[in-house]
Amino acid sequence: MAQNSKKNVGASDCRHFNGYKPCGKVNSLEQDCEATCPKFSVAETRVLIVHLGALGAVVRSTALLPAIIRKYKGAHITWVTDRPADVILRDHPLVDRILTADADGLTSLSALEFDVALVVDKSLKASGVLKAAKSTSVFGFVSDPRTGAICPATEAARELWEIGISDRLKLIENQKTENRLVHEALELGDYVFDRYSLSLSQEERRSVTDRRALWSEGGRKKIIGFNTGCAATITAKKLTIEGHVGLMKEYRSKQTSDDVSFVLLGGREDTERNQAIANRARGLGIKVIESSTIDGLRDGMISVASSDVVVSGDSLGLHLAIGFAKRTVAWFGPTCLHEIELYGQGEAIQTLAGCSPCWKRSCSMKTMCYDLVDFRQMAAAISRQVALSSVSSPVSESSIMANLGLQIDL
Repeated sequence: MAQNSKKNVGASDCRHFNGYKPCGKVNSLEQDCEATCPKFSVAETRVLIVHLGALGAVVRSTALLPAIIRKYKGAHITWVTDRPADVILRDHPLVDRILTADADGLTSLSALEFDVALVVDKSLKASGVLKAAKSTSVFGFVSDPRTGAICPATEAARELWEIGISDRLKLIENQKTENRLVHEALELGDYVFDRYSLSLSQEERRSVTDRRALWSEGGRKKIIGFNTGCAATITAKKLTIEGHVGLMKEYRSKQTSDDVSFVLLGGREDTERNQAIANRARGLGIKVIESSTIDGLRDGMISVASSDVVVSGDSLGLHLAIGFAKRTVAWFGPTCLHEIELYGQGEAIQTLAGCSPCWKRSCSMKTMCYDLVDFRQMAAAISRQVALSSVSSPVSESSIMANLGLQIDL
């Protein structure tokens, strides 16, 4: 036993080694890991990402991962986030450890040391998470320990910091996507339009295949997923019940054949609303499928991955669609169209409201921005994206690695 242990003195440097149970690759007490294990991968640079929420923003930040790996040789990535964002990141092939910003997660974090910390959130809570960790250098955002005011950690983060505190910069002058701004704030090198990446398990990919077969009626129809909800922080980012039905009606009025299936997507909070949309649509002779809204985030991801085209406001559903490389039609009311990168796989449409964007959490206008979306324009965009869509396989670990051009062992 002692001889085997001595032979494997480098095993603890492997990203898969944890020291309390088998790594699942080889039995490290019986083999020379470095010499014989094809999955042996030295974790050279310990990187901490602090990005707690919101959910869509966490999905968007998966686009940072390839740049992090390019910059930091042999990066071992620990991501601290809020629940339930950890569910979305679960089993991501580029994230080595996921911790949540609760008591247990912060206790675990306090036992670790990092070469670099990347703080995406501009929040006091994120600064508190950072304080629980030990890091040699910090990029992104920190807080003044006396006042609690959020500050750029380095000069590179100043542009994004200033945009956050100036309506003029955010709503009028800035034309950079949020992806690019965060990438530059974290000093991750030249911006090269890295894509979001989401991973589904083998079982989840089988569920996508089954769901697609059901919703497409055996492959005869394209699937248009309507993401109907949004977070409670800015409720004007979703269409009304009447708006969703009106959009479906407008699309149907321009089609000569029944070659698509309408599917309502959403979370638990959208259950009653989706039922109302479906009932009203069926009353007009429009067939609508209701996806499950009560089986959790991972099931919602499966439903998005099962769609050919996703129609959404600026919400988690939109970011999931981008993450699964779906054709997308996105409408924008209170938020900024130019902040979202669609990677050439969709169309973005701004409301006709003259006060948009505003980023207000509440609004007293009699006619809301979601009432002024041009449904003819939206329906035409959906038609174009349906024509451009093709059946795509759910994203797997191997396809993520291949698409990103990375050579890290998993």
